[in-house]
Amino acid sequence: MQYQSTRGKAPVLAFDDVLLAGLASDGGLYIPQQWPAVSDKAQRRLAGLDYADLAFEIVLPFIGDVIPADKLRQMTRESYSSFTHPAVAPLKQLGPGQWLMELFHGPTLAFKDYALQLVGRLFDHVLAERGQQVTIVGATSGDTGSAAIEACRGRERIEIFILHPEGRVSEVQRRQMTAVADDNVHNIALQGTFDDCQDQVKAMFNDTGFREDLQLSAVNSINWARVMVQIAYYFAAAAALGAPGRSLGFSVPSGNFGNVYAGYAAKQMGLEVAQLIVATNANDILTRFFESGTMAMRGVAPTYSPSMDIQVSSNFERLLFDALGGDGRRVGETLQDFRKSGSFSLAADALAQLRGLFDAFRLDDAGTLAEMKAQLAASGEMLDPHSAIATAAAAACKRDDVEVMVSLATAHPAKFPAAVEAACGRTPPVPARLAAVLERAERCRTLPNDLAVLQSHIRETVTARRREGRAR
Repeated sequence: MQYQSTRGKAPVLAFDDVLLAGLASDGGLYIPQQWPAVSDKAQRRLAGLDYADLAFEIVLPFIGDVIPADKLRQMTRESYSSFTHPAVAPLKQLGPGQWLMELFHGPTLAFKDYALQLVGRLFDHVLAERGQQVTIVGATSGDTGSAAIEACRGRERIEIFILHPEGRVSEVQRRQMTAVADDNVHNIALQGTFDDCQDQVKAMFNDTGFREDLQLSAVNSINWARVMVQIAYYFAAAAALGAPGRSLGFSVPSGNFGNVYAGYAAKQMGLEVAQLIVATNANDILTRFFESGTMAMRGVAPTYSPSMDIQVSSNFERLLFDALGGDGRRVGETLQDFRKSGSFSLAADALAQLRGLFDAFRLDDAGTLAEMKAQLAASGEMLDPHSAIATAAAAACKRDDVEVMVSLATAHPAKFPAAVEAACGRTPPVPARLAAVLERAERCRTLPNDLAVLQSHIRETVTARRREGRAR
């Protein structure tokens, strides 16, 4: 399997090089040159597998012979062995044709664990084979940071720096990052928004000298490996609910577009996905795009669903590549103009093609709290605010030809106790693994939204850590 950049100027790479590169050298995102096909027969066979072995079957074609199959199977089994539900990603029925897939049974109680537990092991294997070290730099709007840290903590060949917007993640989300004591984990509270964090990470990757000196890599969803592993739970849901032969829809809480893009990838591989709902909060740039065909920047307002408080969705670039006919030059020019002018528009025929699969929905804080309260009363399910936006979108937007709609529950409600209390009048029970985190001391550095300051801090920290390593 070979991978190309969405902007068409970076070299074509194999999986291991894509894993370590994260962002392409031309500023684009890597995507496979062709989609592996999962036949109806193969999909039926998936229904008899446990989650770890199903994930192995889905990711193997993307990796090829870069990692031996027996080693990859071992990694997938290890990745999901600590998940607290025997089904790993259990399904619950909410009503006729409406299902909920719980994606919060991993170490940090959020859907990012489903990819990052395996991605961390992939990094370990490739780095050991090459005798290399990397510096991972990532931005988080809440859950990516803790899942990435959990996947990379204590790994000798990785230093990980996670930027989060100061004061714009929940206390639980923050502590899940800052209360990790491993010496290779470094948290930065950036004085700005998530988009500022994301822009600074991209700027570091686009600084060729800095990138090469520190061997930068990424584990957030700009890294293809993240998206690749997330494809598995779409196939798992479909296999459990009778695919192939049933028309499926998925409602996905959406901020950076990586999660819903994984559903799009599953469709390209042959899954019978008839509808993907992009469910957003009041920061609704994606909903406005699918309504109008124009992507236009606005300010970002804090909400009860902070992981979706995003203005520029990085992974949308992967979908834009297809919408523009696979023309990397046009993708690069469109996004360059977007950064300058703050907006771009898609041609009517291209928008119509996207609307054949995608619908979009927005819900403000008042509506989110109302949905959380209503779901508790109707189904007994206590939802976090992101997941509640998905269930509201599923009810509002499900198409008539969709037999089964699956809402993705992307985080445990205990990660957002203030929202649950406001909606339901009581706080959610706290899982033991989360209670332990809340009692530990925090380690975090607050820095201004300044590229030079950030690069200096990261360079000095990595240099000192490598010096310590040589001294040992």
